[in-house]
Order: sequence, then structure tokens, then C-alpha cells
Amino acid sequence: MIKEYRTIEEVAGPLMLIKKVEGVKYDELGEIELPDGSVRRCRVLEINGPNVLVQLFDSAAGINLSESKVRFTGHGVELGVSRDMLGRVFNGMGEVIDGGAKLIPEKSLNINGTPINPAARKYPDEFIQTGVSTIDGLNTLVRGQKLPIFSGSGMPHASFAAQIARQAKVRGTDSKFAVVFAAIGITFEEADFFISDFKKTGAIDRTVLFINLASDSAIERISTPRMALTAAEYLAFECDMHVLVIMTDITNYAEALREVSAARKEVPGRRGYPGYLYTDLATMYERAGRKVGSEGSITMIPILTMPEDDKTHPIPDLTGYITEGQIIMSREMYRKGYMPPVDVLPSLSRLKDKGIGKGKTREDHANTMNQLFSSYARGKEAKELMVVLGEAALSPVDRLYAKFADAFEERYINQGFYENRTIEETLDIGWELLKILPRSEMKRIKPAILDKYWPL
Repeated sequence: MIKEYRTIEEVAGPLMLIKKVEGVKYDELGEIELPDGSVRRCRVLEINGPNVLVQLFDSAAGINLSESKVRFTGHGVELGVSRDMLGRVFNGMGEVIDGGAKLIPEKSLNINGTPINPAARKYPDEFIQTGVSTIDGLNTLVRGQKLPIFSGSGMPHASFAAQIARQAKVRGTDSKFAVVFAAIGITFEEADFFISDFKKTGAIDRTVLFINLASDSAIERISTPRMALTAAEYLAFECDMHVLVIMTDITNYAEALREVSAARKEVPGRRGYPGYLYTDLATMYERAGRKVGSEGSITMIPILTMPEDDKTHPIPDLTGYITEGQIIMSREMYRKGYMPPVDVLPSLSRLKDKGIGKGKTREDHANTMNQLFSSYARGKEAKELMVVLGEAALSPVDRLYAKFADAFEERYINQGFYENRTIEETLDIGWELLKILPRSEMKRIKPAILDKYWPL
């Protein structure tokens, strides 16, 4: 017999205090029944003796304190999962919102997941082709990796995310590949863009979409990425699929966390964010990876907008500590009209060396990657000198490097959001660009590889 309580004391923003409660647990799901019979959901946030503080998933508007009753379900927030999730659209609470039939779940899983035992983790070392040269060629994504994209307000990260979701695949295997896409705190127009883009290109058939709109409650925003990761864990570790999780925008998630923290009157940390922001982000990011004895894997690309393009802001700063690198989008490239506007030099994939080379991409990958980085960096320096001293002051070789930097941005970085390049096409473009420079400048390429791909 589920016990019901009519002891609601007060409601403050997204929080509600209930008195004289027995036997509830932290994180337990509760239901609030209003006098008109409608039900709203909440979860236990704090227990202080017989008093319980709960977090409302819906608006507090219309809750009559004396006439509403609360009951607790005995379990945490759960998501009903099934293989039929592919091709469906859900809200941040895991409810179907695409107008189709209700999902019949095979099982229900707690959205907080179960941490992967560090001893059971497999090292990420398989190449994932995204079809984007700046990622595949220079900052390679590896299966089981966490590689965030740092963007800025007004930048086309939504189009970039949709491109990766459409194009990503594991090469050379018959493995089933799925995408779990979590859109957190986005506008209706952005939600419509993602849904229509995936339907138009057919990517929806292998995608599970979780969409939380800016008009939805802050609490739903906090549950959205966890719903998505729970679906990903089911598809990866129980259905043996390679799952790519794309989450946009993590900044909206952190803002919701700050809002709830402020309502609880917690002592704020940096810039008003709660002191446990690092731990909270880690509980999400660390759900990515590969397990010993499991064919499936979870690879994660969280996307976040840096407030004021500040890399030292707590959200990108802490994300950078937890994840294995970052792809940084450049406002300068965006102004030049180069899409996707990736800033190559400060971008980094810490696992790129593990997923490239013979048998994975191509034997010349590591050499050309290092040479392209080096040549582009020197070309940028030459262009800066040209601005100060004029072109006449540069040596003939430096002028070639400046020419290379322009060509590199125009042909390698700039590819648009609908061009899907294989890794071979990316590497071949790299060789074509390197031939702008004298062969004697190829100091980071082994002689045997240079002779094979640039014969005398």
C-alpha cells in the first residue's frame, strides 16, 4: 500500500517541502496529485528527519498546498528502454513526443546509471570517421572517447552537431552504429531543425532524440542528458551497438544546475555555480567508454557554448579536465565564412595517436597530421609578420608558408556542412596542400612515406 501525504508545507521555485514523511530515500521519485486529478512528478533532494525537500519536474503553478497529496514510488527516476527507441523523439523526461505510438519498454533503467568499473574499461583505440577533415585528419575521434566541442554564442554548432550525427560511422566493421542526440535547453526552431534534418537525410532511422526546450523546467534540463546516456548504455552494453552520444548545449545544463543550487541556498562556487559542478559533470562524462567483454561502446561529443568566448569559464575549464581533448570553434574562421569554423591549432584530441595508422586509417596519417600542424602554425606566423613588416620583408619560403596557410583554411578546414569526406580524401587533400611547400620542408614525414606519396 503506497502511503499518501497531505503535509505539503511550502513551495519555493522548483522546490517543495513536505513534513512528517517516513521511509523515503534520496533521489526517489514522487508524484503530486492535484485536486483536479492531474499528476506532477518530483524527486527527493534532501531528507532532514521527518522533513523531505523535493525538486519539481513541472511548474509549481496551481498546486494547492492543503488539498494536494504526495506519494513516493519507492524507486528513482527511470527510463523505459527498448530497441524500438531508434527513430523516435522523446522529451527530457523520456516521454514520446513525435506523435507516434507509445513505446513498449523491455525494461526500466535508473537514469543515474551504473559506473563502469575502471578495471573493466577497454582502452579506446578504434577510429571513428566523422567525415569532417579537421576532426578525422587532425584531431581524430576514437571509439569510447569523450571529445567536447567548445563553441561561442551565435556560432553554427547546431549545424556542426547535425553533420557529425549524420555522417559518423565506424569503418571496416559490420557493427551496428547508433546516435543518441540530446538537445538541452534549445529553442523550438533549433528542435525543429534537428528533427527535420535527421528525417530529411534518413539519419533518424539510427538516432534516438531527446529534446528539452528552453521553455521546459530546469529540472527536466538536468534529467535530459541522463535520459540520453541511459538509452545509450542500453543500446551499447545490452544490444552491442557502437553509440555516439551528442549533447548540446552543456552550458544550458550547468545554468539549470546553478538555478536549483541557488533555490536550495547552497554556498556558491566559481561564478555562482555550485561547488560540485566538476563532480556532477564527471558523473555524466564518465559514462562513456568501452567495457571488457562487451562489443558495444559509448563515444561522447558534448557541445558547449563558452560565455564571452572565455576558455577559462568554469564550464569549459572543468569539461577540459574530465574529457580527452577539445575541438574549439573559431570566430575568425566564422567571419571568413569557412564552415565548420574549427580553430585547428588550440584544438586537441589526446587519443588521436591511438586510432590512426596502418590498418586503422592509413600509414601516412600520423606523419601528414604532424606536418600539417607544423606548416599551418608557421604559415600563421608568416601572415602575422606580413601584417607588421609587409610582404617584401618575408623570405621566399615564408611567403610560401603564408600561401599554404590560406590554402589550408580554404580547402582543408572549409568543407561546408553537407560534404562527407572519407579519411582517404582528407589525407589526399593534405598531400596536395603540402606540395605548395618545397619537398625539403617536409621535416616531420619519414623518408619512406615521403617517397611513396611524393615521388621524386
